[in-house]
Amino acid sequence: MKARGADSEPGRLLSRSAHRLGTGIGLFGAESDAGEGFRLTAGGAELTGLSPLLQPLGTETRQEEGRWRESARLAGAGLDIVCHTVFYEGEAVAERWLDIRNAGDQPLRIERIEPMRLRLEDGEYIVHAFDSDWGAEFEPRSEKLDVEFIAQTRWGRSSKGMHPWLTLERSDGRLVHLSPIWSGNWSASCRRTPSGIDAGAGLNEWAFFKTLQPGESMRTPSVAVVAGEGGDWHALSLPLARVGRRHWYPDNAVSRELPAEWNHWWSYEDTQIDAATFKANAAAAAELGFGVCTLDAGWFGSEDAEGGWHEQRGDWDKVNRMRFPGGVRECADEARRLGMRFGLWCEIEGLGRHAELAGRRPDFPARREGEPLGYVCLGNPQAREWAFAELDRLIRESGCEWVKLDFNVDPLGGCDRTDHGHGEGDGLFEHVRGLYEVLERLRAVHPEVLLENCSSGGLRLDLGMARVTHLSFLSDPDWPEHSLQVFWGASTFLAPERALHWSYSHWLGDFAKQRFDPQDPTLSEVRFDYYTRIGMLGAFGVSQKLPELPRRLAERLAVHVRDYREQVSRFVREADLYRLTAQPLRDGRGSRWAAFQYALGEEHLLAVFRLEGGEASRVVRLRGLRPDGAYELRELGGTSEPLLRSGASLLQDGLAFDGWAEEQSALYRLRLLPPEQPEASG
Repeated sequence: MKARGADSEPGRLLSRSAHRLGTGIGLFGAESDAGEGFRLTAGGAELTGLSPLLQPLGTETRQEEGRWRESARLAGAGLDIVCHTVFYEGEAVAERWLDIRNAGDQPLRIERIEPMRLRLEDGEYIVHAFDSDWGAEFEPRSEKLDVEFIAQTRWGRSSKGMHPWLTLERSDGRLVHLSPIWSGNWSASCRRTPSGIDAGAGLNEWAFFKTLQPGESMRTPSVAVVAGEGGDWHALSLPLARVGRRHWYPDNAVSRELPAEWNHWWSYEDTQIDAATFKANAAAAAELGFGVCTLDAGWFGSEDAEGGWHEQRGDWDKVNRMRFPGGVRECADEARRLGMRFGLWCEIEGLGRHAELAGRRPDFPARREGEPLGYVCLGNPQAREWAFAELDRLIRESGCEWVKLDFNVDPLGGCDRTDHGHGEGDGLFEHVRGLYEVLERLRAVHPEVLLENCSSGGLRLDLGMARVTHLSFLSDPDWPEHSLQVFWGASTFLAPERALHWSYSHWLGDFAKQRFDPQDPTLSEVRFDYYTRIGMLGAFGVSQKLPELPRRLAERLAVHVRDYREQVSRFVREADLYRLTAQPLRDGRGSRWAAFQYALGEEHLLAVFRLEGGEASRVVRLRGLRPDGAYELRELGGTSEPLLRSGASLLQDGLAFDGWAEEQSALYRLRLLPPEQPEASG
């Protein structure tokens, strides 16, 4: 079985190959894999797939729908190991993880775990990665590989510090991408050796160890590898999105519909939201065409409790009756009466300082060196059962069809308690595993409910969460250039429909970058369109005081919601996404034009934005068209006659944009014309 990358001949980029393990990952036509396969430290001994301490016992091959799994068995050093490698048919993507069992009669300490170890041919390489922090997600970093490069996080959340994303680009344009499929601490590295470039990824060994008792087993996180060429990152992002859609992402009726969402948070936060305010916004949202209304933080806890919402997290059984006298159900019923779905926010892992839960269940809090870490440790089986029961109850009592799952804590090394279900060194590991278990169980019991992944915005964005939730929230702030930067970055490994962000929000709080004021008389409809269309590039949401929007803006918002529902969302859900410009960056850096093309068979959607500081004219060249075809180009909502152009002209000469104001935008539909249509110009 061969695999291929974007627009590449099958088998040239990544395929099964010979290896001592029994199965190797052959890159760029190599018939054998010289890499270590994997690496781990067990009982103080460093073991790899090439280690003489481990004896190969054979390989089992299993063909599944659209993929092949090779399971190589090894034994030695007191361990039984099964190295699983999955190859995805039709794409240059592979995935690897390990099953490890203590086959001895004494406890065995596992420390370092890298399920993926590859050797690349020598050459000059540039290493690409993304730094990340609150409101600063997807900050690009590129540097020449001299000796070694290490990407990692030690914050306990996968996208705090850096995103789990590493790409090596050789001088001839060959690309190899590694992505740990994990939501806690991870590492990915590459190092120059006399034999080539050794690259690998897995768990971060910092503050981690797991003691396996005799006969006990563990499964490691997975790591994905993608191969591409031509120096084109679409050779990585398109296969990842396609494999995600076919094999990884859960879906249901809500995610397939991808309705526009209104969420109360930034405009009201917890201090100004109540049932009357929510219902007034729900009425406005229904008139504007929204499909979901989400009640964010502020609904739970006692009205006389100390501190705000953050200090009461964990007491999900309490509803603030001063703000919501009829309970959450009153808001949910009103949203449904108006023809919309109801969404509810919950930080099921969070544990505030004043939450009564900690006193009722002292075995639940995560602690390190005796100090509370601010979250419920899901490494505790009883805490997992509680978390599932609470979410199950909230869904049943409210009838919600959308749950926004937040997590606003940095666990760092994680819980080191030894009295509630895990060991001293694997608390974070078991917490992440426990979270996955809870969410998988929740989806099985409530398959109709959409689960949204959020963590202080985009600080737990990874392929692990993408496998257990339906959407990932990209970032808390949403000022325009920031939103374009984070969507551009997220689209390098997530399909666009999995990336939720809001249009430029009206913030109650004070944050210098969030300057949107719908009452500003100088705010033009052109700029409002620009702000709103940025939110429509992926899953689309809005956080505004809808009843207070000026009529002219409300009318424009209704048009955008209708366009998203009737024309845009299908492309977001199904199309291949091309980034037609370099990445826009915060603070006036990077590309000052942004263009995204959604290619769906013979139809295409083009979104173009001129940022502040953008040059007066810009040419945008399209991708994925038939050079010998003729295309009709029509602006959504435009009044001009459609433009006819040849595919060759759009690919080579592109479209010229002149005379646009800064912060102007447009959406265009392209369709391939039947051969009998008039000959296109160009």
